[in-house]
Amino acid sequence: MGPTLEDALEPGEILEGICAAAQQSAFKGRSLALGVTDRRLLLAPQDRRGRPSGEVTAILPEEITSAKAGGAGGGWASVGPAILDSAAVTLELRTADGQKYKLNLMRGTGVFGKLGGGDAQREGVEALAAWFQRFARTD
Repeated sequence: MGPTLEDALEPGEILEGICAAAQQSAFKGRSLALGVTDRRLLLAPQDRRGRPSGEVTAILPEEITSAKAGGAGGGWASVGPAILDSAAVTLELRTADGQKYKLNLMRGTGVFGKLGGGDAQREGVEALAAWFQRFARTD
């Protein structure tokens, strides 16, 4: 999914990490590659074989109206640490245009680390946590 996410970058934008996520909705689920850039989050849907299967969705920090991770509340300050706190985490985002994203991520660490994506997944999740800490809001 690296090339797909790289194609979605704006001039001068840096792709800091990529991690796999499962998106849950009321009636279905799907796999996503979640790209973390220095400016935005990129959500790239995948088919069952891990190939691109739709348009990449870009989310700017100012478009996020609510963010929760694991048992953490809606304040952004707690999202980054909550993402790093356990082997698996659910990240819930709401955007200003009414979209809701419920993403399940594994950190790729511990005894079953390779099953959870290994080092590449861990690095992507760490980039995601750092992104939330960099753009942290306390509202």
